[in-house]
Amino acid sequence: MTPTVFWAITAFLALVIAFIIWRSFRIIGPAEVGLMMKRFGPKLPSDNPIAFNGEAGYQAELLMPGVRFKWWFLYRVEKFPWVQVSANEIGVLIAQVGKTLPAGAKSARYKKEFGNFTDLNGFISNDGEKGVQRPVLAPGSLLPIHPVAFLIITKNKVFGLPISPDLQVGAGRGARLTPASFNLEPRQLDVFRVEPQQQQGSEEKLDVVGIVTTLEGEPLESGHIASRLGGFGDMEKLEAEGADDQKLIEVLLGDKNASHNNYQDFQAFLNAGGKMGLQHDVLRYGAYTLNPFLVRVEIVPMLVVKQGEAAAIKAYVGLVTQDTSGPNFKFGSLVKPGHRGLWEDPLRTGKYAINPRIYKAEIVPTAILKLDWAAEVTGAHGLDKNVDDVLQAAVGNLFRDKLGSMHAIQFIETRQEVQEEAYKHIQSQLAQYEVETRGVYIQDVVLPADLVKVLTEREIANQQIATFQKQEEAQKGRVAMEKAKGTADMQSSLARSEVEITIKENNALARKAEADGEATFTSRTGAAKAAEVEAVGLAKARAYKEQVAALGQAPTALVNVADVLSRGTVPFMPGILVTGGNGDGNAANGLMATLTGLFAKSLNTPTAPVGGTEVARTNPKS
Repeated sequence: MTPTVFWAITAFLALVIAFIIWRSFRIIGPAEVGLMMKRFGPKLPSDNPIAFNGEAGYQAELLMPGVRFKWWFLYRVEKFPWVQVSANEIGVLIAQVGKTLPAGAKSARYKKEFGNFTDLNGFISNDGEKGVQRPVLAPGSLLPIHPVAFLIITKNKVFGLPISPDLQVGAGRGARLTPASFNLEPRQLDVFRVEPQQQQGSEEKLDVVGIVTTLEGEPLESGHIASRLGGFGDMEKLEAEGADDQKLIEVLLGDKNASHNNYQDFQAFLNAGGKMGLQHDVLRYGAYTLNPFLVRVEIVPMLVVKQGEAAAIKAYVGLVTQDTSGPNFKFGSLVKPGHRGLWEDPLRTGKYAINPRIYKAEIVPTAILKLDWAAEVTGAHGLDKNVDDVLQAAVGNLFRDKLGSMHAIQFIETRQEVQEEAYKHIQSQLAQYEVETRGVYIQDVVLPADLVKVLTEREIANQQIATFQKQEEAQKGRVAMEKAKGTADMQSSLARSEVEITIKENNALARKAEADGEATFTSRTGAAKAAEVEAVGLAKARAYKEQVAALGQAPTALVNVADVLSRGTVPFMPGILVTGGNGDGNAANGLMATLTGLFAKSLNTPTAPVGGTEVARTNPKS
């Protein structure tokens, strides 16, 4: 071999080696992983697409971001992006490696050693299983997950390389897998929210709860329609301890969702004894990362019991029915909360997160309500639909019998009496159903037009009579009012007259007292004077007797006459004498004498002669 050929071969080999070395350097981006496919090596087991022990095929080891060296002729490296889950979305994992699922299982068991599924060797060494994984990737996850070991389904993209021929066909020729490739809708890969729903045509929002149905787990026991963690053994224990109905209801309205993080930790749900099917416990308001392959949620209205209402609960799940109603209750059976049947204690005013698929609530008004027994008339409560079942016998028969024996006018005139009789009858009928009747009222009475006219005219006449009577009463009242007004106006005069009467009565009493006093005085004074006169008379009589004996009868009389005249008050001579010069008396002299006397009285002095007339005053007693 010539040196030229040698150096040529050497240069060529150097170029080949340099090319191989150059091609063996792999640059993996910061958010990528390198999937290695070994070209040569032992054959893989038939049930595993990934080589863990140097076999040919996809390798379990991934090339992480950076510059990596792998012989080009031995490994083909394919780059894949890290799995990224957007906010408000979840990622569902499907393992393409691991052990086969047990018979009947629809999802793979999860162990805490699996972590977030980035450690493929740990997944396999801890007996990871193929198929749907029970946990989901949380929103915002960014993970370097093996693209062959796992397919990760997100709302807008499916990460990984499918191994299944069916999926390979769907992803071939430039197409890509979507949620529909796995019979999922994109909305199922959103974070599930339970929140108030906007009502159409209303500004108010509707309170709701989430009814949960699980698609994995042991089947329900025979005769059961829903699963409750731990069954109803806790209710049986509380009942044995003597707990009251409110305590039992409180426990039933609660839930055990904390034990499995509201179905988000599905493995914990199964470990706690969760079964497949309708679940007793509901989801309340919140956002949940639920595996759509394992959990389905239906949004339904929350039970709202308004003021003036109560909710009678019919339970379709629970302990066996044990009637507690007693012999006096004849309308079915009542049970304690926690048993199947009609609860003996209803739910009061409030909002309840209760599963309507297993607890049916009958809203019953607790306030007074009106039932209309009439065609095309119903109340807002909707209970009028029961009139044909209950009220027909209680109301219909009564009115048919009653009205059949009465004239229409008589019915109208005695409507109040008929209504009262109907009230008593219906009250007794409905009392048999433990319904309290507070009143029965006849609302509309339809009569022929002619009869209505007669009744109208009669009523008008009755109203006119009543009007006249009222007017008469008004006039009588007016007379009484005028009398009262006159009496009121004369109150001052009456008061004065009453005062004057009182004064006069008092004066009369005073005068009577004075007269009585004067009469007493006069009587006693007269008696005293009479005694005096009697004494004086007797004395004088004795004196006269002695004078007569001494002087004789005639002289004694003269002496006594002179004595009387000397003590008398009647003058026997005029006090004023007026005479003329010639001694004749005439009228002028009399007038002059009168005037002189009056003047003398006013002066109370002796008179003197006036003009040519002589005036003399004499003393009668002198």
